[in-house]
Amino acid sequence: MIKAVRKGLPVVSVVIPTLNEEKYIGNTLKAIRSQDYQGQIEIIVSDADSTDRTMEIAGKLADKTVVAEKGIARGRNTGAKGASGEILIFVDADTMLISNTVSELARAIQHDGIVGATCPIVPMGCKRGEIIFYSVLNDIVKQTIRAKDPHIPTMCVAYSKKAFEFVGGFDENMDTYEDSDLSRRIGKLGRIKFVDSTLAVTSPRRLRNWGGAAASLMRYGLYSMYYKFTGNGVKIDKYKPVR
Repeated sequence: MIKAVRKGLPVVSVVIPTLNEEKYIGNTLKAIRSQDYQGQIEIIVSDADSTDRTMEIAGKLADKTVVAEKGIARGRNTGAKGASGEILIFVDADTMLISNTVSELARAIQHDGIVGATCPIVPMGCKRGEIIFYSVLNDIVKQTIRAKDPHIPTMCVAYSKKAFEFVGGFDENMDTYEDSDLSRRIGKLGRIKFVDSTLAVTSPRRLRNWGGAAASLMRYGLYSMYYKFTGNGVKIDKYKPVR
């Protein structure tokens, strides 16, 4: 069934960077297809030369697929360049949105002075340590927003396209923490809102790869301190992609 689109609502472009994400990308895209947003949603997969079935799956479920150079910032920027939406939502390939995520984030950004919006992130599964980890992460994000120094991960975040383009998008010279860097620069243009009326569900695969929630919290803390004092993210050899 073709969804009726309500005129007057802003077009929303959802950008998903990928590299060998056949395990997750199908469910991620189906969740975006199932949103209750009454305006138009454009889904863009920006792929860095996957060698598995990622692009085959994306070709069936996304509106656009583009090829990007390797590097998460380049992937997101390449997807955003081809976007027609007034609002850009960046979602990781292993993150699923619940049915009202797009509508709630889009509604927040339509208020005067708000240039960005994010929401709580919760892990797939019921492991207590992982639930606590993401609860702590959500609290930290809220605190940075209140302090007007937002550090927002791009598991699920929305920005006004005008604000995104004004600051030049993601810094492609950064291997990591390019998401915090972008949110800090955009945050100087206006308010960023933490929307509690929705959430996104993400894979805790990195936590498990790093030895669990406690070890991951310690590592994230060290890497965040490094970013805070140097303005640079750690090199990719310390933050290798997890598949």
